[in-house]
Amino acid sequence: MNERNEVHADAAQVLRSAFAGDGAGVVGAFETTADRGGVEAALALAWRLAAAMVGDGLAAGPWRLDFPDIEHAAYDARWVARFLSAYANADRSTAAALFRAAQVDGKLEACLLMLAGSAVATMKRRPGCA
Repeated sequence: MNERNEVHADAAQVLRSAFAGDGAGVVGAFETTADRGGVEAALALAWRLAAAMVGDGLAAGPWRLDFPDIEHAAYDARWVARFLSAYANADRSTAAALFRAAQVDGKLEACLLMLAGSAVATMKRRPGCA
């Protein structure tokens, strides 16, 4: 299986776990991805989840996403907002910096759980999604 297909399969596993409310499954899928391909593979998986949230057809930025009172939100919520902003602006270097910062801060697991949960919540609001 090529790297792109692996990322899609990993993202599908994360989303299945998140839809089922299985936080351990979400974390396990990210850990399996990281074990197989390192931090870069886990970052690619998070990037794919951001793509699932944003959906198809995003016009090229620059985008400024407005998250009222974001500075008062919990670390993981701020991280997800900033990661989505990086995705919307096709800014992989900022996304990588956010990923590394969350790792150093010991918050990456919580951030990835928040990202997966946010992706599921967003997808559930789309027409035709159960």
